[in-house]
Amino acid sequence: MTKGAVAVSAAALVLGGLAVPASAAPSADALIAEVYGGGGNSGATLINDFIELANHGGAPVALDGYSVQYLPASASASSKWQVTPLAGSVAPKGRYLVAEGKGNGGTVALPTPDATGGIAMSATAGTVALVSDSAPLTCKTAADCSADSRVKDLVGFGDAVVREGNPAAAPSNTTSVARAATLADTDDNSADFAVGDPTPTNTKGETTGTQPGEPGVPAKIHDIQGTTRISPFKDKQVEDVTGIVTAVRSFGSARGFWITDPHPDSDPRTSEGLFVFTGSTTPDVAVGDAITAQGKVKEYYPDAPATSNYQSLTELTSAQWTVDSSGNPLPAPTVLTPDQVPDVLAPNAGGTIEPLPLEPSKYALDFWESHESEIVQVSDARVVGPSNKYGELYVTTKPQQNPTPRGGTVYLGYDKINTGVLKVQSIIPSSQQATPKVNTGDVLTGITSGPVEYSNFGGYTLFASKLGAAKDNKLQKETTRKQRPGELSVATYNVENLAPSDSDTKYAQLAHGIVDNLATPDIVTLEEIQDNSGATDDGTVDADATLKKFTDAIVAAGGPQYQWRQINPVNDEDGGQPGGNIRVGFLFNPSRVSFVDRPGGGPTSSVGVVSDHGKAHLTQSPGRVGPGNEAWEDSRKPLAGEFVFRGRTVFLLANHFNSKGGDQPTHGRYQPPTRSSEVQRQRQATVVQGFVADLLGADPKANVVVAGDLNDYQFSPALAKLTSGGLLKDLISTLPPAERYSYVYEGQSQVLDHILASAAPRGVDYDVVHVNAEFADQASDHDPQVVRFRPSAGNPFADFANDLLDQLDRLLHRTA
Repeated sequence: MTKGAVAVSAAALVLGGLAVPASAAPSADALIAEVYGGGGNSGATLINDFIELANHGGAPVALDGYSVQYLPASASASSKWQVTPLAGSVAPKGRYLVAEGKGNGGTVALPTPDATGGIAMSATAGTVALVSDSAPLTCKTAADCSADSRVKDLVGFGDAVVREGNPAAAPSNTTSVARAATLADTDDNSADFAVGDPTPTNTKGETTGTQPGEPGVPAKIHDIQGTTRISPFKDKQVEDVTGIVTAVRSFGSARGFWITDPHPDSDPRTSEGLFVFTGSTTPDVAVGDAITAQGKVKEYYPDAPATSNYQSLTELTSAQWTVDSSGNPLPAPTVLTPDQVPDVLAPNAGGTIEPLPLEPSKYALDFWESHESEIVQVSDARVVGPSNKYGELYVTTKPQQNPTPRGGTVYLGYDKINTGVLKVQSIIPSSQQATPKVNTGDVLTGITSGPVEYSNFGGYTLFASKLGAAKDNKLQKETTRKQRPGELSVATYNVENLAPSDSDTKYAQLAHGIVDNLATPDIVTLEEIQDNSGATDDGTVDADATLKKFTDAIVAAGGPQYQWRQINPVNDEDGGQPGGNIRVGFLFNPSRVSFVDRPGGGPTSSVGVVSDHGKAHLTQSPGRVGPGNEAWEDSRKPLAGEFVFRGRTVFLLANHFNSKGGDQPTHGRYQPPTRSSEVQRQRQATVVQGFVADLLGADPKANVVVAGDLNDYQFSPALAKLTSGGLLKDLISTLPPAERYSYVYEGQSQVLDHILASAAPRGVDYDVVHVNAEFADQASDHDPQVVRFRPSAGNPFADFANDLLDQLDRLLHRTA
């Protein structure tokens, strides 16, 4: 059995369930206490799904003739409520356990259930009702269900259309939604239910794991954290956990608070901080409270623990606590200095680093782990990754570590990770302080501080409870010089899923980038042009509307009327955003350069090379390079085009290699990480390099340019393959090391986009034009780049004559 997330369908929206939530009177006695649908799924411990009932009344409630019923979140007109009949009773303050569908995974059985059904519930979204008879419900909207007098209680979770008030947060394969111990029923599922560990309990009080009333093990925070990444108390109940509340996260679905023990031990490996997870419930504590807590220690992973590539967060769940005193001074933070974080990222374990003893003085990941959930503090932190729509930004604690001239931190090798980079995300309510909009090179002046913990999105993160003021260092978008009359200029630009539905603002920003920042290049290879219906997966593959809107925007920005060439892909065969059918293409200025159209190019036909009197030509133009080769499976196929500039032929190959999706994260639990996506890019590079070899075999003096988003670094195996044999030169390598970047990811300025050229072009002048990646306001996540050169005519005398003309051009256009 496979059970997964269920999204709201169009049919459900038509039924109107989103408009009117249920509002039946709260139950005075029997109600739904907990729902778990991840049983037997990937990462689950429990074998079965379950529904647990409770009685917060003063007398037993007979359940004979009752039922629990389940409706998928995306209920359509044909959907039916699934029914499990009940019998027996639930005692005052007691529990009643209903076992449901069994999966293929898991290792732990439920305690003996009080009723058994076979409903395979979704782990993340759906509706469960407690019904006073066993006839299936027929309601499909919240309003209709609230009007059905048989519905005694109801909970919708995740994207459920049918629910009371707002739906409870989405659980997972390893978490359930459950009421608080008070069993409060406000008829708002979001307020009444929180995500947490499954705790199935039957009428006898039996449960899995810790039994009700069973005492926990007394433990200090440093005992819980231990000297490795995994707590020695994992999955155990602990008590008498003391600490001072240092920060509170009061919004989102991962609410809770951090505590620090003011009486640390002498071991630098053991953190004195701990996160207390309260799900979607805002904890009733304040910074400065001294508390004593009990709960279960868990290692939280964002996905299935057994197969996760990420590190875990040690946290206290299902917690109860008492506030012993308030207004206490906070333990001193760890002040981060430039030399404090080690330069080496992690031990070269050849596998998981989880069981290894922490060595915080040697490895950066160990340093952060040894301070997990403690307060850290950085002063006057330079921004190395701009703020994004999620309120995240990146700073460096090591300002002299590989700085770029524009304020970033450049990434120059697999063994040269910039360990001073730290993500910052505010936990200050926006009503009190908005997250600043900052660019690379700006500074958070003064103190930025808060607890630090691992995040699967971006590595170790400082959750700022105090945020420094943003200082604008006035970073400017770059402009490149205009090509001289005798120079051909070729640019490459990933325009990030450009579709007709994108805003006019995005189109205008991209267009001004072409006209003003790139100085109207003669040819542009484009990546991520979507079809006319964008991400709607309706079979559309044409992209003429996208390209027309873009070229019209360039004219409106003061540029020339570019023409385009491209080949529609086979629907849904080239990867990228589902339904978008992204492809590569050419724009060219017909007043400066002509395109040689040769028929025969199509989505599955392969372009070849022919030699005619010592000159190379394409058999198709435009034509796709080896589209049937397995190297291009679920990936964009390269596009070859033949151009003529001042009587000289130039061959362009536009590329967009496969993404890094599937690679293990740089900061994950496996070190060094496996970069599995590199295998396909090496195959792709082999195909492209072979095609270039065919061109240069037909004409050794051919002008060949390979450009595009190669999704890989200048030091990667794919680029080594492309440049093997000396046929091509990767022009990014001609720049000073600190300037080798076109993209900023997780605060690391790095190379994904490339222009490579054969030996024939003369007077090569190359430039990466920084207009996007370093800025919060960006039209794309990639920076474009441009090369200017004088194409060879392949004849020494003609080249000499053209050189003289080019020199005259340069004398006449010194303003360039």
